[in-house]
Order: sequence, then C-alpha cells, then structure tokens
Amino acid sequence: MASETLAIAPTGLSTRSLAERLHEWAVTVDHKRLGILYIGYALVFLVIGGVEATIMRVQLAVPNNHFVSPQVFNRMFTMHGTTMIFFVAMPILFGFSNYTVPLMIGARDMAFPRLNAWGFWMSALGGIILYFSFIGGFGLYGAGSAPDVGWFAYAPLTSPAFSVGHSTDYWIVGLLVSGFGSIATALNVMTTILCMRCPGMKLGRMPLFVWMNTVMAGLVLVAIGPLTAAQLMLLIDRYLGGHFFDTQAGGSAVIWMHFFWIFGHPEVYILVLPAFAIVSEVIPVFSRKPIFGYSIMVAATVSIGFISLGVWAHHMFTVGMTSYANAFFVASTAAIAVPTGIKIFNWVGTMWGGKIIYKTPMLFCVAFLCQFLIAGLTGIMLATAPFDWQLGNSYFVVAHFHYVILGGIVMAVFAGSYYWYPKVLGKMMNETLGKWHFWLFVIGFHLTFDFMHVPGLLGMPRRVYTYEASRGWEIWNLIVSIGVIFQIIGILLWVADVIWSYYKGEIAGNDPWDAWTLEWHTTSPPPEYNYAEIPVIRSRRPLWDLKHPEDPDWKYE
Repeated sequence: MASETLAIAPTGLSTRSLAERLHEWAVTVDHKRLGILYIGYALVFLVIGGVEATIMRVQLAVPNNHFVSPQVFNRMFTMHGTTMIFFVAMPILFGFSNYTVPLMIGARDMAFPRLNAWGFWMSALGGIILYFSFIGGFGLYGAGSAPDVGWFAYAPLTSPAFSVGHSTDYWIVGLLVSGFGSIATALNVMTTILCMRCPGMKLGRMPLFVWMNTVMAGLVLVAIGPLTAAQLMLLIDRYLGGHFFDTQAGGSAVIWMHFFWIFGHPEVYILVLPAFAIVSEVIPVFSRKPIFGYSIMVAATVSIGFISLGVWAHHMFTVGMTSYANAFFVASTAAIAVPTGIKIFNWVGTMWGGKIIYKTPMLFCVAFLCQFLIAGLTGIMLATAPFDWQLGNSYFVVAHFHYVILGGIVMAVFAGSYYWYPKVLGKMMNETLGKWHFWLFVIGFHLTFDFMHVPGLLGMPRRVYTYEASRGWEIWNLIVSIGVIFQIIGILLWVADVIWSYYKGEIAGNDPWDAWTLEWHTTSPPPEYNYAEIPVIRSRRPLWDLKHPEDPDWKYE
C-alpha cells in the first residue's frame, strides 16, 4: 500500500509526518535546502532587527522623548546593528550563493555538502548565542541584559568596568561562532566554483554572479580572521588578565578599532559584491541585451576585492592619525570609487538601447542604481578627511551607511527574490503586489534616509538617545521616523506576496524570464541532483545557444 501511495506522490510528502519533514530539513546537505534555510533564518532576524530599529526611531521621533530608557536604547542600537550585519545581510546573501552558484556552473551540489550544512548551523548558532544574552546577560540566575557596547564594541566600553555581567561575552562568542560558519561557507563556495564547473565553462565564460561570489568568498577568508583574533584578545582581556585594549595598563583602544575595521570595511564589500552579482544577472535579462563590458566588469570586481583590504582606516579619521596615514586612506578610498563607478557605467550601458521590461525585479535594480550612486557620492565626500572631521560622528554617516545597506544591498536582495522565486518554488510572484511593495518601500526609504542627512549636517551626533527641541532637528527626525512606517508596510506586502504566490501563484515553468544562464535549464523547482546529465557549454550564454542555434552572433568567448 505504501508503494502505491508513493507512486501517486513521488515526493512522499503525503506520507510523512511534520516531524519527519522537519528532520529532513534539519539534517539536509542539499545546497538548495541550505540556501532556503539561510534565507529563512535571515528573514526571522530581519523582523527582530526591524523591531529594534523601529523602537529607536520612535524614541527619536520627537525631542525629550522617554519611550525607552537610555540603557534600553543602547541595547537596541547594539543588537540592531549586529543583527542586521551578521545575521540578516550575510546569511541572506550566503543563501542566494548557496542556492544559485551550483546551478549556474552546472554542478550537482557544493564541493563539500556536509561542511556546507555545518557552516549554516554554526552561523545559526551564533545568532542564538547572541540573543540568549536577553535572558542570560547576568548569568542564569540573574536578570537578562542584551549587550550595550555598539555593534563595533569600541574599547573601553567592553571592559569589565563598563560592561557588567556577561552580555558582552555573548556578543563576542556569538560572532566568533558565526564567523566559523562564514569561513566554512566561503571556503565551500570558492572550492565549488574553482573545481566543479561543468565542461566548457572556462573562467571567462562564468556568469558575473559566479565571479562576484568568488571574490566575496575570498574576502571572507581574509577579513574574518582579524575580527576573530580581536575577539579572542578581548576575551583574554576580560578573563585572563590581558591588557590588549586596556589603556590604563598600557594597552590601546585604537588597536581594537584597527582590528575591527580591517574586518569592517571589507565586510561592506562582502555584502555589496553579492548584491552587484544579483543586479548583473537581472539587468541584462530585462534589458534583452548581454552585459556591457563583461571583461572590464570582471576586472573591476577583482580590483574592488584587492583595494577594499586597504581602506579600513577611513572610519578612523576622527581618531587623530598622522597626516601620512590620513593621506594614504584618503587616496585608497578614492581609488576604490573607480572600479565601482565602472560597474555603474556598465549597468547603464547594458540598459542603453535595450528593450527594457519593467517587471518588479528590474524596478528594484533601477532603484539600486540610483541609490547606490548617491551612496557612493556621499562616501567620496566622507573619504575627504577634513569633511569627515566635521561629519564623521554625525547622523550624516548613519544616512550614508544605510544608503549603502538598504539602498544598495536590500534593493538587490528584493530584485533577486522576485527573479529567482519562480526557480525555487515553481510559481510566479504577483506583479501588482510587487509594484506596491516597490513604491511603498522606495518612498519610505527616501523619507527616512534622504532627510537623515539633514540633522547630520546640522550637527546631530550619532548614538544620541534624545535631544532638546531647540536644536532644530525635530522636524527632520519626525520625517525620518514616518518613513519607517512606509518601509514596514512595503516589507509586509513582500511577505504577503511570498506567501500568496506559494499557494495561488501562476505556474512559472522552467524559464519564465527567457533567461540564458544554466539554472533556468533545469526544472522549477530543481530536482535534488540538479542535472540528470551534466551540461556542456560553449559560450557565456548557454541557454541562448539552445534557443537560437541558428544565430552565430552570440557564439562569443
């Protein structure tokens, strides 16, 4: 009887209990399921981090507000920043890489499936450890307390004298554990790309998505180490009598800043390069043109990877470095704008003269181009040391940073979600809901982060808990907080679209976008083994070759 049931339902879903299905997901080594787990895990923390951000914006909406105490505000500030960087942005982009890279290169799985699963669960454990601080911050027999040292954890805020209890220890250990998971995932991604490409896929034929994730993985392998070392040094300071960052005993608080930002600025490109990768796949498909300047895009990507390792101290212009150090980091920061600018010109060149189709993924890519350009321009402003001396510790920097993260990375993530949803679940997302999501989120984004620059220019410092009404910041902060409401509604519509489309969405078929990379060659959703026969390719656009064998113009190397 069981065999008859399985014959009717090949997946066996109708014969398995919920516990058995959950167990399958918990022990899976399939790169596609792990990609979905990464994305689902990130979305849970997106809700948590969004709530923390909303609490801060309610507090700052009006002067002299007492919605939360200064201590709670500091905890929300610390947890929001840490959550969004380490447990939202990194996991969701790792999820896209995990799911898509093997399909794009014609592989059946990642190079090390078990290491892939271990990397995810270590990353997940790191977030759990961090949030356990809410109930274990003062030990199992005391009241909980989340860390309140900022997501950058500058010394001496992390010393036992300032950081009472164990909340900072949870921050340290949580990031240490998640860092091990990130290194494992990056090693797996790079090995898979270098060793498991299908026949015919030379380096010069790899999709740009794959190239950019290769550089991202290399940056993770280089940048996580300094952060891990600094966290171990901090634990030694706190528990073994070390004085690495204890200025009262001959240590240096500035050394922590160097270690942190040696990780922290490459981390921006660890996040931005996968966003670039998504945009580099979506724009050509919806412009009906091949990417403009493939070779120069690859060169720009590699250049960004190298230069990003030498720009960290532009976060430290206000510390008081020597004029030689300031000059070097001004020059290196300006230099990284060149390959980044090349990418923007290439994306625009791809769209120029194309038959643009303004579906929801393309709308988010257009928004990405506009907003990331603005983020880059304000970044160049802050790269000038005298300008940074005036605004480096103001809300102008907060606006710039969120322009990069939300205006760039999150917009690309939304584009990727609409683009690959049909491949993952076999259903099309609703275009009407998608466009409502787009416009509400874009309006909310610009209300919040355009106007956040203004109080920064007027002198509003970062990390401030409240302010007097006489400062002239009140109307700007109110507008900023109102914009958050639009963003929340937009994200809720996105969630509704994801759920509605899963049950009611139009059947997508294998290639609903008429695309040309290999993931659209297999079924939607793909089988566990991805490809019954490993594909053989002869150009950068293999699906175009299959659809148009009579057209020799696309057979380029």
